[in-house]
Amino acid sequence: MIEIFSPTELQRAKVSGRFIATVLQSLQDRVSVGTNLLEINQWAGEMIAEAGAHSCYVDYAPSFGRGPFGHFICTSVNDAVLHGMPHDYALENGDLLTLDLAASLHGIVTDAAVSFIVGVSRNPSDSLMIETTQRALEAGIAAANPGARIGDISHAIGSVLATAGYPINTEFGGHGVGSTMHQDPHIPNTGRPGRGYRLRPGLLLAIEPWVMADTADLVTDPDGWTLRSATGTRTAHSEHTVAITDDGPVILTL
Repeated sequence: MIEIFSPTELQRAKVSGRFIATVLQSLQDRVSVGTNLLEINQWAGEMIAEAGAHSCYVDYAPSFGRGPFGHFICTSVNDAVLHGMPHDYALENGDLLTLDLAASLHGIVTDAAVSFIVGVSRNPSDSLMIETTQRALEAGIAAANPGARIGDISHAIGSVLATAGYPINTEFGGHGVGSTMHQDPHIPNTGRPGRGYRLRPGLLLAIEPWVMADTADLVTDPDGWTLRSATGTRTAHSEHTVAITDDGPVILTL
C-alpha cells in the first residue's frame, strides 16, 4: 500500500514527526552509564501515553519477527543494529546505542532512529560510523525530490556508505509510512538511479541508512527480533521521516 496525503494531512504529519523527534531527544538526554534498557522502554511508553499517541511496536507481529514485539521502542546495543528488543541490561561506558521509535499521532505514523555513544567513546571508528550513516541519510533526503525515483534515494545513500568502505545489506531499509508503519515503497540502502517508484508530493518516506562495520550479514537473537552483525562488529543506524512536497523533501522528525 502507498498512501498520498493532502496538504492538510501533512500538517498533522508534521505534528507527529515533532513528537517522535522530541521523544528521541528526551531519551538521549536521559540515558547515561547505568541506564537499563527496560527503563528506556518505560520512559518511551510514558511519553507515548501522555501525548495520546499509539505505539506501532507493542502489538507488531510481522513475518520477520517472533511477534508481537511487546515493547514501545527498539534499543539496539553495540553489535545489534535493528529491532533490538529492550531487556534487562544496564548500559556501560562506551556502549553504542541505537534508539528507533515509531508511533502514530493524529492518525499518522512517523519513524526515526538515532545512534550515539553512552558515556565516553572508546573507539573513534564508532563515531565515524555514526557520522557516515548521518551523511548517507542527508544524501538520501536530498535526492527525495518530486519526480525523482526510489533508486535515486538508494543510489545517494549507497554511494556515501560504499565510499566509506562499509558493506551494505539490502534486506532491510527505508519504507513508506502513513496510517501504518511499514508501507511500500521499499527503499534499499543502495541501488541504481532512475529506477523504481516515482516520488509524488504527499508521499511520506522513512529513510534509514544502517551499517555494520565489516559485514553485510545478519544473525537473529533467540528473542526472534534483535538483529546483530554476524561477526559481532559494531553497528550504526540513522533515520528520519520525510514528506515529499512540491518544494522538495521536508524532514518531519528533525
